[in-house]
Amino acid sequence: MTLIFKIVPKSLWQEAIGLGVFKGAPVDLQDGFIHFSAEDQVRETAAKHFAGQQELLLAAFDADSFGDKLKWETSRGGALFPHLYAPLDPTTALWVKDLPLSPDGSHDFPELAR
Repeated sequence: MTLIFKIVPKSLWQEAIGLGVFKGAPVDLQDGFIHFSAEDQVRETAAKHFAGQQELLLAAFDADSFGDKLKWETSRGGALFPHLYAPLDPTTALWVKDLPLSPDGSHDFPELAR
């Protein structure tokens, strides 16, 4: 199993739970796909795109469960990032954990293993 991760504001995730579907954050909707990060990318994603933001969640998914709707595409620095070209059912997350800020302003990541 290949884990991929989505950083998402709590309010947006709670809304998705209520609706039974997550169509993406504003940047996802703008780009036409849901942005994910692999384990070796997610900390840099948090630092680059979510610096200083509070009330975030980190959701883990099995990349294989998305089938051909998930594409690994070149992005930051030429690395391949997972992009989902479909909405997702938020209940398919393997786990969802808080992503709090540390005293130094960086995000305090939980254990990423299942």
